[in-house]
Amino acid sequence: METTSTPTHCPYCALQCGMNLSPTPEGGVEVTERADFPVNRGALCGKGRTAPAVLSSRVRLTSPLVRSGGTLVPAGWDEALDRIAGELGRIRAEHGPDALGVFGGGGLTNEKAYALGKFARVVLGTSQIDYNGRFCMSSAAAGGIKAFGLDRGLPFPLEDIPRTGCVILVGSNLAETMPPSLRFFSELRENGGTLIVVDPRRTKTAEQADLHLTPRPGTDLALALGLLHLIVAEGRVDEEYVRERTSGWEEARAAAMAHWPEHVERITGVSVPQLREAVRMFCEPEAAMVLTARGPEQQSKGTDTVGAWINLCLATGRAGRPLSGYGCLTGQGNGQGGREHGQKADQLPGYRKLDDPAARRHVAGVWGVDPDSLPGPGRSAYELLDAMGTDIRSLLLMASNPVVSAPRAAHIEDRLGSLDFLAVCDVVLSETAALADVVLPVTQWAEETGTTTSLEGRVLLRRRAVTPPEGVRSDLEVLHELAARLGVEKGFPTDPEEVFDELRRASAGGPADYSGITYRRLAEENGVFWPCPEQAEAAGAEAAAAGAAAVMEGTPTTAVTDDGEDTGFDVLPEDPAHDDAGTVHPGTPRLFLDRFATDDGRARFVPVSHRPTAEEPDAEYPVLLTTGRVVAQYQSGAQTRRVDELNAAAPGPFVELHPRLAARLGAAEGDPLAVVSRRGRAVAPARITSGIRPDTVFMPFHWPGEGRANTLTNPALDPTSRMPEFKVCAVRVEIAGSRPSQD
Repeated sequence: METTSTPTHCPYCALQCGMNLSPTPEGGVEVTERADFPVNRGALCGKGRTAPAVLSSRVRLTSPLVRSGGTLVPAGWDEALDRIAGELGRIRAEHGPDALGVFGGGGLTNEKAYALGKFARVVLGTSQIDYNGRFCMSSAAAGGIKAFGLDRGLPFPLEDIPRTGCVILVGSNLAETMPPSLRFFSELRENGGTLIVVDPRRTKTAEQADLHLTPRPGTDLALALGLLHLIVAEGRVDEEYVRERTSGWEEARAAAMAHWPEHVERITGVSVPQLREAVRMFCEPEAAMVLTARGPEQQSKGTDTVGAWINLCLATGRAGRPLSGYGCLTGQGNGQGGREHGQKADQLPGYRKLDDPAARRHVAGVWGVDPDSLPGPGRSAYELLDAMGTDIRSLLLMASNPVVSAPRAAHIEDRLGSLDFLAVCDVVLSETAALADVVLPVTQWAEETGTTTSLEGRVLLRRRAVTPPEGVRSDLEVLHELAARLGVEKGFPTDPEEVFDELRRASAGGPADYSGITYRRLAEENGVFWPCPEQAEAAGAEAAAAGAAAVMEGTPTTAVTDDGEDTGFDVLPEDPAHDDAGTVHPGTPRLFLDRFATDDGRARFVPVSHRPTAEEPDAEYPVLLTTGRVVAQYQSGAQTRRVDELNAAAPGPFVELHPRLAARLGAAEGDPLAVVSRRGRAVAPARITSGIRPDTVFMPFHWPGEGRANTLTNPALDPTSRMPEFKVCAVRVEIAGSRPSQD
């Protein structure tokens, strides 16, 4: 039996932890430690350890399915592909190209996200494409672009966190959402730094904090403004930095000064002494960071909220300096790369804007099409889903499960049912796939080679480790076959490295420039940070390398595989990013150290003010609902709910509530509770804890059916990012069955 292992990366969150996959005597595959990858150093959470369980043919799809007489039945690939192409062609002929919708996922590799965006715009000619990453980190992306001119989840590697002086962690329970990352924060405290956690719940992450702030859900914006007010009032502004490296300070300062501490205390519930302590802890060290996650971002004012936390960094000189800055803890496995290369409604590859004429010319030149033939920007994710069955008559969906993950999910389920035609490509028969007219079984992480981009902006190589079951094809093969059937014979290769080489050309010169990154480099260097142009001037390359080394006192910024390690390739091709002149670009682990990515090189303050949530509590709906994840499940649970070990640890939904609220309801631990919003009703057992605010209940969102949390959530959209307000809505809570349900 072959005993070699394949180095690769976990299929789940944006840490993209390194792992080895090794064959078992029974013919399966198991995860073994891969200590050379610096993000996790071999450590894995339960989801990563059990990831091979979803490779089993007992769990995953192995045959195309087509709907016949109301039932999905097995079919051949030609029949399934012919039906999809025929329906897409018919609907386009009858209703125009924008009647065709395309919906992607943050779990698609860079190659697949790139090909899907190209397919939508070149083959279908539709503007109606977006992806589920819109529901994840889009507010942080919008806020980062406004302030810095560029969005990359973290502008520095995770390894910088233990060396800073203070981290404010806003709305993240990383102890459960990305457990291997917790060690960076433990090391921070061991090194004498401090951790401030902002969360309405006392989570496992909050238990690690030196200071835990518990604002009322939806008030993170006011909290940040109150902290900035105190920074000004206490004379802690870095005036020289503000003068030399920023613009817009006076307007942002004026907005913050309207949020005096006592006013912020009334809005947030965070006491003035706690506000002052947070300012002291953040400002006293030489370096500090603010990291946000879905808590402040999944709000109808998420972009402004992120902007307020960025303003805090800028006013104190904590951005574009070593061991300091603002960062977003991107959630989905390829949430970063997925938004860079063309499956987002308003973007072209390389993070170029679709309405930029120069960007259109460049990408159209790579694609060999007329720039004028490319459609313009389309609808955002929720708006696209909401338009199904009306303007949008068909949907091609890859790697997403909006029946569980979308806000106002019962409505979205109805919209999916109203389509003329729905085709889904997935690994398993998700709740969304079960509604489809055609379901195509596609390869997954260990069955294919491709790249992802982690929350650090580190581009990584996932290697094929196992042969997919007979009857399963890759998404790239699906797009190739559909393009051919729709009249486009060339331009959709099935080899992922060939697709990546085209992506490199399409991204060249763009904000997310991958042109200097190759499969060979990824294998040899354990990942490369973008931007990475194909070549750099020698002096620039030397300066970048020296700057990175200085920050880490000589520690390499990327781990290198041991000599002789199997790269996963039989032959390594010539690498165009290397040459004898030594002008290879080293990649960019740390952004903004010299200038920001704006026209004038200055970071921009954005003046923002607190405003209420889209739906405040009232007499009928007096309680706030917030949602999130648990450690043993992932996103919509389509894959993790098929793993016995994970289900044993987290078998179903629950309603977390404070003992005071439970006493008012007369509820005991485990009692079925109905949580009712203006959009619907969910029922789950009570979990009573003093670790949550008395005015708030929490539900995890991994499950369908009666306990589906997203039945309740509010699709109110942020005006800039178009992010729905997942994190806060008004509800009432009652013992299940005590009152009639709401539609």
